[in-house]
Amino acid sequence: VVISRAGALSIAELMLTGKPSILVPSPNVAEDHQTINAKALEERDAAILVKDSEGKQTLLNTAMSLLKDDERRASLSENIKKMAHPNASVDIANQVIKLMS
Repeated sequence: VVISRAGALSIAELMLTGKPSILVPSPNVAEDHQTINAKALEERDAAILVKDSEGKQTLLNTAMSLLKDDERRASLSENIKKMAHPNASVDIANQVIKLMS
């Protein structure tokens, strides 16, 4: 189980590793993009979202509950892997080459 902020690079790494995750978006980022990122995963049952403001009250219980629930961890892991783009750099390079042609 990984507990992480919800920045784009962190989420990309979590998708590739397929780790069941609890995301705690930072409230101190431009346009609250970490919350948007975390909600996108939560809506696909690919991660659990815990608001930063609720972390002290709920994070430990959420983590302990997830650690005890093999089925939930497996489900989160499977769903987050489906969102991964392991060849993203190649895809981006191909699009750049296509645009230059």
